[in-house]
Amino acid sequence: MKPLGPIPDGFAAIEGELAIGGRKCSALVEAAGGTPLFVYSADRIRQRMAELRAAMPQQLRIHYAMKANAYASLLELMGTLVDGFDIASQGELAMALAAGLPADRVSFAGPGKRDSELTAAIVAGVTLNLESENEARRALEIGERHGVTPRLAIRVNPDFELRGSGMKMGGGAKPFGLDAERVAPLAREIIAARAEWRGFHIFTGSQALDSGAIAETQANVLNLAAELAEATDHPLPRLNMGGGFGIPYFNGDQPLDVTAVGAALSERFAALPDALASTEFAIELGRYLVGEAGVYLTRIVDRKESHGATFLITDGGLHHQLAASGNFGTVVRRNYPAAIASKFAEPPSEEASVVGCLCTPLDRLADQALLPRADVGDLVAIFCAGAYGASASPSAFLGQGPAREMLV
Repeated sequence: MKPLGPIPDGFAAIEGELAIGGRKCSALVEAAGGTPLFVYSADRIRQRMAELRAAMPQQLRIHYAMKANAYASLLELMGTLVDGFDIASQGELAMALAAGLPADRVSFAGPGKRDSELTAAIVAGVTLNLESENEARRALEIGERHGVTPRLAIRVNPDFELRGSGMKMGGGAKPFGLDAERVAPLAREIIAARAEWRGFHIFTGSQALDSGAIAETQANVLNLAAELAEATDHPLPRLNMGGGFGIPYFNGDQPLDVTAVGAALSERFAALPDALASTEFAIELGRYLVGEAGVYLTRIVDRKESHGATFLITDGGLHHQLAASGNFGTVVRRNYPAAIASKFAEPPSEEASVVGCLCTPLDRLADQALLPRADVGDLVAIFCAGAYGASASPSAFLGQGPAREMLV
């Protein structure tokens, strides 16, 4: 038996069945027209944002990293809750603008931006987080060609990283940003070219649950930003401090103490160096804001035994939940939080593996898990599905197509 990850707090049963937003899963599936289905809870997202606002310093702005989940209805909700969107493609730019967020509240990071993407962002008035000197010069030339003053920031590759992060985005040789010693000369070049100088973006890692590690990294980010601002010899208008806030996925994971993170950051803000005295600060978060608000629902279409093992075969799989299958950034496969949604209130009674419909042994959603007895027609719930599910899974694999989505 392999333990399941912890189901996020706040989920309850109605008539023995998992409920989301006060509605039974079976009713949600019926309303959506079938399974597989991602359900996102608006109330849980609002609650997470309220808790985060209460914990963080008042002057800190909160951005939403769209790569976590770009479902249109969810983006419209996020536009009413956050201070900005962080995007990584021209496609995400179009979705952000369609969601009604003003372009001056959008920033665009990512290596390998094509000229068409730079042009669209500059013309729209989006802030570009530049990843190289070459990208900066291309942006300046495009702005001149179109008669538009580009809004430019520099993404910095720091010498440090976020301890315990799931994906390290800074420190050492990286395709992201400029090495710190090359930042000030480029910043001076951008300012001399009369672009609108927007500051620095320093993103070091993601999916960290250690509040001490996050606080330490934020302190390092502030120190580095101050040093670079002094070397630039120009006021630093904005500092995007990155994110890194994680959520518990696996057995033994403990929730991030966001109050401790906020308290440490408040202390730092109370003693800022002169170089950062007029700076606007922001963090960018994706999975922390929406991950625990999402549930993936898939229906059991077959139940079979093989060499004494029970398999619950569903109509979903890794083409919608690549991370839950263990094929997205994990070395050792561990179980996400999962449940038999149709029998949410029942105690576990058997060991079974939940697998998908794809013709590959990689397609496992829960491996040797202790679950209530489940049969054909029952619904399975995979939790923590609000981030990097629909947005990061190969929905076209084997021609299966995307899952349905709904915000409740």
